[in-house]
Amino acid sequence: MGVSLSNPDLSAVAAPLKPAGVVLSHSQRKVFYLLDSLNVGGTETQAVELARRIPAAGYQVTLGCLRAQGPLLQRLAETPVVLQEFHPNGGIDSPAGVYQLLRLSRFLRKQKFDIVHTHDLWSNLMGVPAARLAGVPAIVSSRRDLAHFDWYRGKRRAWLRRIQNLSGAVLANASPIREALIAEDRFAPDKVHVIHNGIDIEKFGNARDRRGILFPNVGDAKLVVLVGNMHSDVKGHPWLIECAPRVTREFPNVRFVLVGDGAQRAQFEQQVASLGLTENFLFLGSRADIPDILGACDIAVLPSRAEGLSNALLEYLAAGLPTIASRVGGNSELVEDGVSGFLVPPGSEALGTALLKMLRDPDLMRRFGERGREFVVQNFSFERLVREVDALYTALLREHGGNH
Repeated sequence: MGVSLSNPDLSAVAAPLKPAGVVLSHSQRKVFYLLDSLNVGGTETQAVELARRIPAAGYQVTLGCLRAQGPLLQRLAETPVVLQEFHPNGGIDSPAGVYQLLRLSRFLRKQKFDIVHTHDLWSNLMGVPAARLAGVPAIVSSRRDLAHFDWYRGKRRAWLRRIQNLSGAVLANASPIREALIAEDRFAPDKVHVIHNGIDIEKFGNARDRRGILFPNVGDAKLVVLVGNMHSDVKGHPWLIECAPRVTREFPNVRFVLVGDGAQRAQFEQQVASLGLTENFLFLGSRADIPDILGACDIAVLPSRAEGLSNALLEYLAAGLPTIASRVGGNSELVEDGVSGFLVPPGSEALGTALLKMLRDPDLMRRFGERGREFVVQNFSFERLVREVDALYTALLREHGGNH
């Protein structure tokens, strides 16, 4: 059975998933997740996978979306997750947005949810007040980034802080984000919790060998991959392009594989063309076969200006790729400098130096790849994520005096 869509009520019911290694002893809880959309992205993927994998024996899950559309909708097919859309035409701070907030609050009160968990900026702004108005016992908001939205700056950031303080817990996915929330936003330390992302480790460890099919004309050239959307330059595409001439002077056959799409793709393509490196760059656009692509590549990079805890980095490491990442956000919690890869200052100069070091030393690349995968296997399974989220929910309900 697939996910059936209707507006305003979106629902789907089918056989529950039972993730191995997760055993919950409490009675069934009603939990409502709120997410902006079901487009492919780090936050969206984590929320959808949590909704899919948290055991149905312990939880009845409803996933609310500001827009219940996007490729991740398919991930909810054949699951018991119920979908509900609350779309604020005109924006959250518009009259239509206020109407949807009140509609959401009525829905939460009528359905008697035990837990509301908002996953991103827009769902925090709408979901936390709605849950508070509805008297939901346990409210969890999220902060997964601190850098590149206007709401994270100036007076808007103050309003976001006030709204998130209405929740019982603020969930970060990396320790540097927690530290910034305490130091800069003055959240109480006991309110801010860190639960790291999870990843489907086997999916990336068992990728098919499709290099000859995916990249038929590259021969034995080294492939350097960057997975990241191109909605802005926050993932560091310009820096990778800037350092490419230096790298290709020594390794003229290297290919830079860019996976992702967005409004600035044409600008990045023009930057490549202006350097005369069109043959060295492969723009693949949005792809559903990321494990196979990573399995065909040799080095992975994420030269971001800002990060929370990057799904792309987790995927690189799970695929056994030696990795170079900017020393920003939660990247240092994933890549151990000189052990599983290189951490470099944001910018093109250090990135180019690190790339050349790897390309000159295949044994170093092999060691980095092995150690990175071992680290992810030990620390970043989805089973661990589910256990930690369940423990947080349990603690919040006990604080509220619930008997769940």
